[in-house]
Formats: sequence, structure tokens, C-alpha cells
Amino acid sequence: MVEQKVNNESELSVIIPVHNEENNILSLTDEICKALDDLVNYEIIYVDDGSTDETRAKIIQLTSRLGNIRLVEHDIRGGQSAALYNGVVAAKGSIIATIDGDGQNDPADIPILLNIFHSNLYDNPVLMIVGWRKGRKDTILKRASSMVANFIRSRILGDAVPDTGCGLKVFSRGDFLRFPAFKNMHRFLPALAIRSGGVVISEVVNHRERKAGISKYGTFDRLWVGIADLCGVAWLLRRKFPDINPRQYKSDN
Repeated sequence: MVEQKVNNESELSVIIPVHNEENNILSLTDEICKALDDLVNYEIIYVDDGSTDETRAKIIQLTSRLGNIRLVEHDIRGGQSAALYNGVVAAKGSIIATIDGDGQNDPADIPILLNIFHSNLYDNPVLMIVGWRKGRKDTILKRASSMVANFIRSRILGDAVPDTGCGLKVFSRGDFLRFPAFKNMHRFLPALAIRSGGVVISEVVNHRERKAGISKYGTFDRLWVGIADLCGVAWLLRRKFPDINPRQYKSDN
């Protein structure tokens, strides 16, 4: 656990992209507050990605009741990567924790990932802690499609991360904003961190069955929709500058 609160207004920003999750907002918020209260100064930023239900209204109710909750709103649906990016841009915290808005991620795991981040940051200036849903509570088809997608991605990109699709991640806001921004970038954050010379640590986290709402992704979307993005990221990794130690010389005259 993080040993003490920091004096900053907000050390940690919890970013939650949501689309039509009206029945999960209140319970998820309560769990996050229970996990982080008296542990660290934090804020919660919900990014409503063009919801058509009462998601926005539920978040506004929370902002009037809790001073550390903010709403970022998309007038049209931009996708999870756009929601994540705009949430990080709006964040006040130097450290970012991301979590899915469907309630399947367990907020109690955030302090665990945060502790790992703090424990390894000194030796690894660019660092990302990624949740690993080793015991996923999803359908067989969904687990199988993710397994195939993770295998293909890992073989092509060489990131050696078993579960890049887990919504639970902890990283530096500054590091994230130096990544190239593009549609579906959320699927490749570990590879982008490694491209920046960083280290990615995977940690087994709890995963729960969805209690309300429906999944916003089809069974094989993660595989087929991401093929073009995968090829683009592979190209980006190959075009990285070589490791150079530039030296400067200054004349005494």
C-alpha cells in the first residue's frame, strides 16, 4: 500500500471512459472511493463518450455530491481511445490509473498497482503497470478471441504482455502525453511505453462478471478491427530512432 498521502492537490487521477453504463456508475464510484479514501489524494474523471442513456445524469449527480469527481463529455461517440486521451489531458494528477466503466475490473486492485508503480519508478523512469485478468469472467468465445488477439499482437510487436486489453493500468501522465495519439491506441499502450524506452510490469488482478449493461465490443472485434492498427504500430516500432548518446562540444573561445 502507499504509505502516506501526498501534499499535492491531486497525485492520482482515475480515468474512466464510459458509454451507456448508467447502472454501473454509482456502485463503481463507491468502490473506488472505498479503495482510495485515506490512501492518496485523488480525483475521478468520467469521460462520457456520447452516451444515450442516463449515464451523464448519474455522473452529474455525483459531481454535485463529491468534490473530487469531474465529467468530461463527448458530443459524439469518439471511441475508447479518444475518451482515454481526453481524460488524461484533463487530469490534474501526475499519475494516472485507468479502469473500465462496466464494473468488471475491481477498484480494490488500484492501490496494488499503484504500490508496484511507486516501488519500481526510481529504476524505470518510463513505467507502466498493467493488470492481467488471469481468471477472466467472460464467455468462452470472448476469452478465446482475446487470447488469439493477444498472441498475434505479442508475436508481431514483441511486447510480451499477456493481457493488454485489461482496463486497469497505472502510468505517468507525462509519459502518456508523449505517446503518439491515434484511434485504438488504448490497445497498444504497453508497446508504446516500451517504444519510449520504458518497462511494463503485468500484475494479476481480479476480474468479475458484468452485473448490468452489455459489452460494447463484438466477440472478434479485438482481432479483426485491430489488424490495420497492429500493422501501423508495428511500422511505428520499426521506425524508432536508434539508441544514440549525443555529445555536445563547446569551444573555449
